[in-house]
Amino acid sequence: MRVNLLDFDAEGLTDWFAQQGEKPFRARQVLRWMHHFGEGDFNAMSDVAKSLRAKLGDMATVSPAPTLSDKLSEDGTRKFLFDVGNGNAIETVFIPEGERGTLCISSQAGCALDCAFCSTGRQGFNRNLTTAEIIGQLWQANQALGHDPQGERIISNVVMMGMGEPLTNFDNLIPALRLMLDDNAYGLSRRRVTVSTSGIVPAMDRLAEACPVALAVSLHAPTDGLRDKLVPINRKYPLAELMAACQRYLRHAPRDFITFEYVMLDGVNDGDADARALLHLVRDVPCKLNLIPFNAFPNSGFRRTPADRIRRFASLLIEGGLVVTTRKTRGDDIDAACGQLAGQVLDKSRRVQRAAIPIHISLASGVAR
Repeated sequence: MRVNLLDFDAEGLTDWFAQQGEKPFRARQVLRWMHHFGEGDFNAMSDVAKSLRAKLGDMATVSPAPTLSDKLSEDGTRKFLFDVGNGNAIETVFIPEGERGTLCISSQAGCALDCAFCSTGRQGFNRNLTTAEIIGQLWQANQALGHDPQGERIISNVVMMGMGEPLTNFDNLIPALRLMLDDNAYGLSRRRVTVSTSGIVPAMDRLAEACPVALAVSLHAPTDGLRDKLVPINRKYPLAELMAACQRYLRHAPRDFITFEYVMLDGVNDGDADARALLHLVRDVPCKLNLIPFNAFPNSGFRRTPADRIRRFASLLIEGGLVVTTRKTRGDDIDAACGQLAGQVLDKSRRVQRAAIPIHISLASGVAR
């Protein structure tokens, strides 16, 4: 069986080449051809020795997941669906905005965390993606999008905010991140690569040591009682532990702040009391709040907070001294907006039955009613 070279970062590829009796510079050559130039045909790697090209043709391959569909939204957002086998597919979203082009990458087929407001979570968990399947999304998207008139790649930023919880696929995530940063591959700045987590505290500490990039935390609630219901991993790593982990991460982070993501759910987490509790929660963590209007999907049991209430919520946070942005909804006409990614995986959760009953949570009591 041929080895997929997309599974290796620079160190891994160098080790593999050494096992084949090849020198380290050959690994760097092939790495650059694969990722910097986007070449998947060994015969086209013109400065690689003919004998090595022939050997690679017999032993190795450059094989990203096949593309099942490529949809373009009216606002320019583009959603790719990739086949990862056994009836499963993953979604990758490109979001253009001014001079910035952001690619939202998936890390798992499905997700095990079962966040109440997320379409992916409803699907349950199928499996972790390999490094090749993670970095292959960037490889494929670069092929599809090409370069701007100045010859620069269209994709300038990468966010690990697609399907799945990246930090529960740590061992496959890290080589992919290193490729994104490698000057012989994609050459992205650490500030332009973001990992989003629901709060896997031990893995946050590991990420800080192994490959510190920008960090976004899916917060979504200002108290443990509410977050336990919306983001169940909070029962294992409650808010006090999460805030402490954020402070530790900042010692290594390429940015001097953590981004907290906060989906706005009508009547659930969007009141004045919630805003005040949120101010109290993050008071010791340098941060930026990113408010996300909820994007509906069938039988979710939630509604989007009205625009005037989102503005009121944001103003309370700003008055309290926080930097606040409200995310513009993009790609919802092709189900590419935040929280809508579902891909095609077997539904292993029971949320589809539970979701028929709307959930309403009181901040004061933290009890569903």
